[in-house]
Amino acid sequence: MIRLLLADDHDLFRDGLKRVLEEQHSMVIVGEASDSRALLDEVRRAKPDVVLLDLSMPGRGGLENTQEIKRFDPRIKVLILTAHPEDQYAVRCLKSGADGYITKGSSSEALANAIYRVASQRKYISPALAEQLAFSLSDDDFEAPHSKLSDREYQVLSMIGGGQSTSQIANELSLSVKTISTYRSRILEKLRLDNTAQLIRYALENELANS
Repeated sequence: MIRLLLADDHDLFRDGLKRVLEEQHSMVIVGEASDSRALLDEVRRAKPDVVLLDLSMPGRGGLENTQEIKRFDPRIKVLILTAHPEDQYAVRCLKSGADGYITKGSSSEALANAIYRVASQRKYISPALAEQLAFSLSDDDFEAPHSKLSDREYQVLSMIGGGQSTSQIANELSLSVKTISTYRSRILEKLRLDNTAQLIRYALENELANS
């Protein structure tokens, strides 16, 4: 029996997900979390085999959550289940320790297959993602400037690109406005840009903006 923990801040989505997964007789849901703080508490309590993790929950970002779960117990598998397209976050998630990446638009059959795959000690990636990952790992000479950003900087860039203000980002990530401004300054420096308008343009041109 595969023990699952569902981590997503949308109650309706979790309810629908539970109905889909309950049809799989070899899976059981042992916990749920709607924010990053509750996630680690539930991981420690329920000790799941697989965590289905959304990238965009209140508190820590999905990349940090993945790393925290792996630090607690590297045997726990993390399957990213998110609305973000593969070309935005997938490679970065896998490099951060995730065991698979699947979008919310996937079929219930594809999701079940992904869960079975990561539970059996294998990675789950789509063919398109496999090609992208191979390219990113083998051709450092052609890395995009944003590949040098830290996970948190990358997240802030995506949120800026999505039109969120500094105060909105600070509130969503449970950080201070000053901290977000510091991240913004570091991003500008690393990308060699001058202002927020250029950051937004960069994020849109590279399809990094959170929708």
